[in-house]
Amino acid sequence: MGRMETHPVGVAVPLGPLVTRVLAGNASPYTHTGTQTHLVGQSALAVIDPGPDDAAHLEALHRAIAGRPVAAILVTHTHRDHSPLAARLRQATGAPVIGCAPLTMADEGPRADAAFDIDYAPDRVLADGERIAGDGWTIEAVATPGHTSNHLAFALPEANALFSGDHVMGWSTSIVSPPDGDMGDYMASLEKLLGREEAVYYPAHGEVVDNPQRLVRGMLGHRKQREGQIVRLLGRGTHAVEGMVEAMYVGLDARLKPAAARSVLAHLIDLQKRGLAIAGEGGAWHAA
Repeated sequence: MGRMETHPVGVAVPLGPLVTRVLAGNASPYTHTGTQTHLVGQSALAVIDPGPDDAAHLEALHRAIAGRPVAAILVTHTHRDHSPLAARLRQATGAPVIGCAPLTMADEGPRADAAFDIDYAPDRVLADGERIAGDGWTIEAVATPGHTSNHLAFALPEANALFSGDHVMGWSTSIVSPPDGDMGDYMASLEKLLGREEAVYYPAHGEVVDNPQRLVRGMLGHRKQREGQIVRLLGRGTHAVEGMVEAMYVGLDARLKPAAARSVLAHLIDLQKRGLAIAGEGGAWHAA
């Protein structure tokens, strides 16, 4: 599904005639090798997901840009490992920040690097299907809420490619963390991508995805399997989220258990909306 690749930090790696990747040095259990910024074009460029507010990554982007004009700085969503460097890159290049809508609610999840960037201030917000064009490239916004409510992917028709942000990654399924993350929206966004024809995905984390339809079908199946596990557990009695994580994620790295708990909670909230689960007192859940 994904190419096995090396991931040198700060090095411009060509992925195709129109696409170059630059990896930020923010590797973690949640970001894998780090956040991947993509440069689109050969002359006037688009920069997708400039990344965390990191001086070394900004320098690496300047090296990769190599004096070429930047036409647009595009942002898939406003987690702090994706959008904060947009402001400094805009100041340095004069390019407008374009893409997802701002989101300022507090993050209740377990990961410090995933808190929302409250300083994100786009010059233009793209709606689903809206396009911008540059020298030899076109970018189309594809609304893909779920991981966050403001998440966009960006299609590149000239390469039959999709920059999938954190919605579809080349190393792991996305964390869906309530209250902003929504499992129903996430599943609907995956179904939406199944109806599209891009042949390659460039995710913000992990390997290039060469067979995206197979991966997306697998992700849908994985989430439906997790939902089935939860429904069976609820059918046997009342459960707390933490106990479900222990039963469902045997052998999981302890550092990732808080993230797993957020996704289980997202499933439970989705089941509650559908009349299949009830939230009880003290964080306990039971079947409807």
